[in-house]
Amino acid sequence: MGFWKYLFSRERFLRKREKSREEEDWEEISLSSETVDFHDQEQRSRYISDCLEQMAEASREAELLSGEYNMVTSYLTDIEEIEALPEAQRQEVNAAASALVGLERDMKAFRERTNKLTDAEYYTLRKQEDEVEEGIAKLRENEQMAILIKKDLRRLDGERHACEFRAEELEGQMNNARGMVTIFLTAFVALMSLLLILQFGLGMNVFVGYILAMGAVAVAMTVVYVRYTDAEKDLRKVSRELNRIIQLQNTVKIRYVNNRKLLEYLYLKYNVSSGEKLEKLWRIYQQEKEERRQYTESEAKSDFYSKQLITTLLGYRVRNPERWVHQVEALLDKREMVEIRHALILRRQSLREQIEYNRGLATEASDEIKRVAREYPGYAREILEMTNAFEAVGRE
Repeated sequence: MGFWKYLFSRERFLRKREKSREEEDWEEISLSSETVDFHDQEQRSRYISDCLEQMAEASREAELLSGEYNMVTSYLTDIEEIEALPEAQRQEVNAAASALVGLERDMKAFRERTNKLTDAEYYTLRKQEDEVEEGIAKLRENEQMAILIKKDLRRLDGERHACEFRAEELEGQMNNARGMVTIFLTAFVALMSLLLILQFGLGMNVFVGYILAMGAVAVAMTVVYVRYTDAEKDLRKVSRELNRIIQLQNTVKIRYVNNRKLLEYLYLKYNVSSGEKLEKLWRIYQQEKEERRQYTESEAKSDFYSKQLITTLLGYRVRNPERWVHQVEALLDKREMVEIRHALILRRQSLREQIEYNRGLATEASDEIKRVAREYPGYAREILEMTNAFEAVGRE
């Protein structure tokens, strides 16, 4: 029993390691021009178009992430503004915050009787209430997309390996053909030498032998030549197909990396491990929210002090004072404020990495287009026109 348990656990470990290596390979974006014939108009146009698509997709993604990055940065700026307040102004903020904390404590005692969520889950959802439904939709959409992208990458990996195997096979056929030519020529020379010896050394009539030898060599060389040229033609086709698959893989890999990083960011943002978990928490939250309407009086007082806190913070250059109504403990507890700052820094760092990654991809694609234009100046005008046309479509 222990042997089988060990065997299955080892097999699971090997599968997991192989999957990890596969996903690491998907993150590698390569603009390979080694198999591109830039003098071929179709290959050249396809390659430049792929570079432009990569540049556009990466730029769009970076632009979308920049909005979220600026929002997180504004939250961190608010923390700095609050912590820099003079003592008198800080006491004014703390007074409103203390009143809110007291009310929240009373309301918490009521909630604990029917509470189904932890306080951390409830307040996290409360802070993000306007975003949760959109977050659920994004998570569901991107989790499904992740499955499809991985499926596409596995299919492309299979096609690429098949092309590479076929290319090696064709190269082997061509090498064999070259070897056969050498063998045939060697045999022909040896046979002709023998016939010459028989003719001039022994005085024999070997005219028919000459005819047969030359005929045999001609037929054999023709057959080998046909096989060689067929293999060479197939190899060119396979090389073009391999280049197409590599370029397609690059596009799908960009989507894979962006999808994975977006999911990681959303899981971090909502502190969940899946869209299903967030959806479940959201349903429970909505139910609890309905139950909490029973204590209207406490809510009215809380609303009064919340407005007071917002008004106070607005006077001190805090851009998002509404956010602090739902985390007033941080205004009174430095440790809580440190935790919030740390969470925001992590979110901003995740966004910065994604933005830098996409900007790097866009720069790489742009540099590659410029490199091709420099190395092939005869096509520079055509490349410039393709770039301008692509940018014009993007602006529309």
